[in-house]
Amino acid sequence: MSQYTLKDITRPSGGFSMLAVDQREAMRLMFAAAGAPQPVADQVLTDFKVNAAKILSPYASAILVDQQFCYRQVVEQNAVAQNCAMIVAADKFIPGNGIPVDSVIIDKQVDAQAVKRDGGKALKLLVLWRSDEDPQQRLEMVKEFNQICHTNGLVSIIEPVVRPPRRSASFDREQAIIDAAKELGDSGADLYKVEMPLFGKGSQQTLLNASQRLNEHISMPWVILSSGIDEKLFPRAVRIAMTAGASGFLAGRAVWSSVIGLPDTEMMLRDISVPKLQRLGEIVDEMMARR
Repeated sequence: MSQYTLKDITRPSGGFSMLAVDQREAMRLMFAAAGAPQPVADQVLTDFKVNAAKILSPYASAILVDQQFCYRQVVEQNAVAQNCAMIVAADKFIPGNGIPVDSVIIDKQVDAQAVKRDGGKALKLLVLWRSDEDPQQRLEMVKEFNQICHTNGLVSIIEPVVRPPRRSASFDREQAIIDAAKELGDSGADLYKVEMPLFGKGSQQTLLNASQRLNEHISMPWVILSSGIDEKLFPRAVRIAMTAGASGFLAGRAVWSSVIGLPDTEMMLRDISVPKLQRLGEIVDEMMARR
């Protein structure tokens, strides 16, 4: 059986310039915050995601979609450009304690063989990391996920995201990101998607040091995500992370969040989001050329 590799989701330069539109309830909240009529209907999210795929995928090396709102529609409408790979989120979000994603399990509704038939090249798994939860359970989940990917010839992408411990008030996000990398950075996945240290704030040297520390603990290629980062700081964050050893980004909010809730979505995606994504792709290529 053919086995996809990281080359199938990179730019010709070897760097990753990947777009995420797999946000679920978080995206609904963004529409609500932007003044969309309440409650925000599923169709609003689906339409936005499909439009984003059609308009932005020509400028991305891969696009990450979710089964809940857009995978079927994206496939049926041929929304992903030929030069862009499709990644499908294989994580099931379980709400609780007043937040949309309190825990995560592998979504067994995602059929890896069907994803491959539909042209998908990779699956992605969100892993919530809390210092007071059992590391063994996380490692077993990642191992099972990697096995699903690899036995079906798909690339395995894990996304460890740190959360405060359930039973303690103290939380050092920066240390948690490092601890998660120590635990999961050698877990057999193909690609590690990580939160940018310090939310991309601080001096270049401070960020570089933090990113280099991260790089020491991740034994696979890694990319940064943009959640929590001011979109104006994201291009600099990509540059600094890549100086430290990252190979690009897999991000959504830094590209399209500013157009959520605006009229003429398609035009706004073209005029505002396309140039952002193009610029980020250029940074990735430029940083890869220095290696």
